Amino acid sequence: MTSTQSRVAPRPTPAAPRVAAPPPLSRPPAPSPLPSRRTRVAGRWRYDRHSGEWWWSPEMSSLYGLAADGRGPCTEVLVAAEHPDDRPRTIDALSAAVTGAEGFCLEVRLLADGGEVPVVLLGEPLLDDDGRVTAVEGLVVEAPRPADDRVRALETEVSQLRTAMAGRAPIEQAKGVLMLLTGCGEQVAFDLLAHISSHTHRKVREVAVDLVASASGQRPLSAEVRAILRDACPPGSGGH
Repeated sequence: MTSTQSRVAPRPTPAAPRVAAPPPLSRPPAPSPLPSRRTRVAGRWRYDRHSGEWWWSPEMSSLYGLAADGRGPCTEVLVAAEHPDDRPRTIDALSAAVTGAEGFCLEVRLLADGGEVPVVLLGEPLLDDDGRVTAVEGLVVEAPRPADDRVRALETEVSQLRTAMAGRAPIEQAKGVLMLLTGCGEQVAFDLLAHISSHTHRKVREVAVDLVASASGQRPLSAEVRAILRDACPPGSGGH
């Protein structure tokens, strides 16, 4: 009897348990954008007493609306842009600067878009060798809306600006003296001032004040400064 080998079906291998795929990692929420901080606008201006002409920087023109108005910078535009209650103070301050060489720092309000924009108007006269006012130049800084901390910070900034601008007048006059003495240009005159300052270990403004005082006959220069000037302007070079 022929035996037939029985075929045994292989036992099925149990399927591996299905593991659920992990949920996709959720991205952390994007940080909320920080509120944009509006940059405070600061404009520069200059009034030439001899020509009667004004110069305003683009920021100054933007504050006073010249782009939309179409007019050039002038006293009328400057004053008309302010709140009516502030205009007399501005006129008085400008007059005192031109006729009495008095610097000023005013808080005024500009009229814009049906509202008011508080600004600080700063002016400093520039004098010639005889003490006459040749020009008045300054800044207009857009002030923050009333907030005690920011107002105090602005007052400090304005004080620093006034100090810096007050030091410019003798420096500009001293540059003119050096330009006459040496026949050099404006930048070279300033470089010479800085050179004297470095070698005498004194501030540029202090050196400038001494140069202007010497040029007007108030007091002689120190021997050290005279030696530096002799090197910069040897005899026969056209200087005095």
